[in-house]
Amino acid sequence: MIQLVSIICIAVLVAADQLIKMVVTNRLMPIGSADFIPGIIEFNYTENTGAAFSILESHTEILSIVTLVIIVAGFIYLLSGKLKNKLLIASAILVLAGGTGNLIDRIFRGSQLFCGYVVDYIKLLFMDFAIFNFADCLVCIGSAMIIIYLIVDIVKDSKGHKHG
Repeated sequence: MIQLVSIICIAVLVAADQLIKMVVTNRLMPIGSADFIPGIIEFNYTENTGAAFSILESHTEILSIVTLVIIVAGFIYLLSGKLKNKLLIASAILVLAGGTGNLIDRIFRGSQLFCGYVVDYIKLLFMDFAIFNFADCLVCIGSAMIIIYLIVDIVKDSKGHKHG
């Protein structure tokens, strides 16, 4: 049952990501940018051919294939039922949804299959930071949750050995 709920959550998040990108492409691309919260956040249409912070910008096909392999492995593990911790399941849902949303862009946006770009649009004005999108937020939040889980687990484990 948790696997079905996980797939539904991933599908909803991917659909939301793609819907937002469709709106951004249709409404924002023609004008370039628009204030969202003046002085804090602006929406700025950008086509990113790389990963986060434009890493691997000229190697989109390799990035797409590696992303696909990681996503397939993640789905297999999630659906295997071996993942029991609810925080890790939620984390996996976020990472897989975000990765899938951006992979869909790379596969279908652009002139060649697997060599496209990701639509980025969120620009923070109060700091010098890369322009990003909803899918990036999902991946970062999910990854941070996994890291927090691992740190807490390590601390619990080390306390258990002290008392044992």
